[in-house]
Amino acid sequence: MRQFVNENEQIPLPDQLYSELPAATDVIPAPSPLGQPDVFQAGDLLVGYLAAIGVEYVFGVPGGAIEPLYSALARSARSGGPQAIVARHEAGAAFMAHGYHRNSGKLAVCCATTGPGTTNLITGVASAFENNIPMLVITAQTALTNFGRKALQESSDTGVNTVGMFQFCTGYNTLVSHADQFEHKLVTAIMTAVSSACPVNLSIPLDILSAPLGIDQPSYDIASLVRPSHVQDDQAVDELCRQLQSATDIVFVLGGGCHEATAVVLQAAFRLRARIVTTPDGKGIISPYHPLFRGVIGFAGHDIAEQTLLDPAVDTVVAVGTTLGEWASNGWDVKTVLNNRLIHIEPLESNLTRSPMARLHVRGRVLSIFETIVTRLDSAALEGSIEAQCRDMDELRWKAKGAVSWQRGTLENIPGEGLSQWEREKVKPQWLMEHLTRLFPQSTKYLADSGNSVAWAIHYLHPFDRRILERRQAEQSEAASERRDNGRRGTSAGLFQAALEFSSMGWAIGAAVGASLASPGQPVVCITGDGSMLMSGQEITVAAQHSLPVVFLVLNDSALGMVKHGQRLGGAENIGSELPNIDFSALAASMGVRSFRIACAQDLMDLNVNDIVHDGPTLLDVIIDPEEVPPMALRMKILNRALS
Repeated sequence: MRQFVNENEQIPLPDQLYSELPAATDVIPAPSPLGQPDVFQAGDLLVGYLAAIGVEYVFGVPGGAIEPLYSALARSARSGGPQAIVARHEAGAAFMAHGYHRNSGKLAVCCATTGPGTTNLITGVASAFENNIPMLVITAQTALTNFGRKALQESSDTGVNTVGMFQFCTGYNTLVSHADQFEHKLVTAIMTAVSSACPVNLSIPLDILSAPLGIDQPSYDIASLVRPSHVQDDQAVDELCRQLQSATDIVFVLGGGCHEATAVVLQAAFRLRARIVTTPDGKGIISPYHPLFRGVIGFAGHDIAEQTLLDPAVDTVVAVGTTLGEWASNGWDVKTVLNNRLIHIEPLESNLTRSPMARLHVRGRVLSIFETIVTRLDSAALEGSIEAQCRDMDELRWKAKGAVSWQRGTLENIPGEGLSQWEREKVKPQWLMEHLTRLFPQSTKYLADSGNSVAWAIHYLHPFDRRILERRQAEQSEAASERRDNGRRGTSAGLFQAALEFSSMGWAIGAAVGASLASPGQPVVCITGDGSMLMSGQEITVAAQHSLPVVFLVLNDSALGMVKHGQRLGGAENIGSELPNIDFSALAASMGVRSFRIACAQDLMDLNVNDIVHDGPTLLDVIIDPEEVPPMALRMKILNRALS
């Protein structure tokens, strides 16, 4: 008998079984030297293409079938190229990639191993698909030779078919079955993701991912292939300019798709004396104190925005960069938005299909379209007006700096005559949202999670954006366009962000990590609920591992709040909304994250920004009043309409 020796016991092992074990040198291969691999593999080529377009991070969770990609990322990181960020769950990795893209303008990239690693990604990829996020998804497969043999975690077409699963939430989705296909399919995937603003999936078997390719660098200039296009429908733009110049009362409805063009859109609004409302996902792109701003339309929005669109004097409504889905169209409201006053400006044909009643569709890059509008408008007679409005804006800015809210009467539904009567009680979420913008620096980015968190934030959180107009006038020169493309205003999102279409719980937790990596040193606040924390809270350890200054603000009411209040408002049975009483500050402390438990308003007022923002994450466990009803009347109206 041969024996393995343990500290405490000896376990007999038959000679026959022992003889079948490989030698130790076969089990653990000698490590390869640092630097480039002996053979340039598919994983190295993939990382090379990412480096060529400026991608800094690949988000995912490693595993055996995708190990060649991680080996390539390790080599890349040592030379200053793209590096791996390891999430705790694959859905979190996709959310991080989503947040990274929104705040950097660069391609989102996430990856997962075969089987459950890939299926875990689907929710995050679906969220990106519904929110028009260009995302490269790399999913692994077992070796081709093992397809159909019940290999560990097999997810080929003869097993749990993950390529089939991704077909409904990607714009391009393919299995790479031969090494010779790899480069062409990779380039096709990247170009499709960028041009169509959608996720794409490359499913790559282990033996293909590690295959030698016979080349040692990318064959194509991918940076030039994905450079932003200035293509626009010139005939439609001509008609657009004609209609804008003849209109008497214009309202702009700005969505999340016009971040890149915000400055030049504001110029056009000034020249046209147009009032501005935003959709919920466009909220953070314009200062709430801007003299032309009239609030948020749609879910958790403001009465003033709806009243502005209902004004009978308004003859033209210009929706820019918006899907015009449920949340952005005020619940598909034909009185405010979806009528024949509407002009819809969009780069994506799929979004234009939701506004067939519009009197004009203008398809093209929003930045190019509005640069054309501004140059064609006769602005000479309006210069004095612009200067006067800017002076008014400066005065309003200083008045508003210490004010409670942009929206008058925000705190009317809070009991008591003043803060002193309830400062020792559970925190009112309305006051909390108001207080955040006085607690954190003006440059802070706020990401709100699905549920009550996003409802409170849309209505009551008003981040301050200094921007009124672009500092320099829009020019049609090649140099001016190049400056914009290089990120002077950039394509990054505004100070408020949410993923509203698919509304995945836990999105903001992962996305805040990606946003922080894309915006080094800039404070990021994740507003989330206790339900979302219980789903995805493990991702705060990624922020701790990388010393990211992310503040995780947990609205703790021991409930799935939107479910609870929705059931009450809709007259449904009260079921399934209760959560256990969790001390998230203690949980965060156990993970090495600085934390504070905020039991009342005074606890938060006793803190200052230096207590909270530092070289690493902080968690604020805020015990909110569970009886305060979030502004969700529009959602209830739509649900009741469907039920009836």
